Amino acid sequence: MPGGGFCKLPGGSVVVALSLPSPLGDGATLRVLVHAANRARALTRVRNQGLRAVYLRGNTHPPTPDEITAVLHHPDGLLWRTLPESAAELWQPMRALLRPTAGS
Repeated sequence: MPGGGFCKLPGGSVVVALSLPSPLGDGATLRVLVHAANRARALTRVRNQGLRAVYLRGNTHPPTPDEITAVLHHPDGLLWRTLPESAAELWQPMRALLRPTAGS
């Protein structure tokens, strides 16, 4: 499911969903969710996490209602999990993906 999209919430904020290659270089695709005041701020939040070349072109794969619920109920408002989604995999905070490993 390449691409991404957004959903404007009744309060004026947005939830942006992006499908991105994993920054770990393992060939995996990640679904990243971010809650922010607007689309530009959402992309800035993702870029500030180290994913520099992030753009939202179109609205081909907007967040599902389940994804919106997940990101709204998380204190960071910035989540990820690998694609394709499996029922056993939970949403993870972005800091868990970008945390340095013990060997580096």
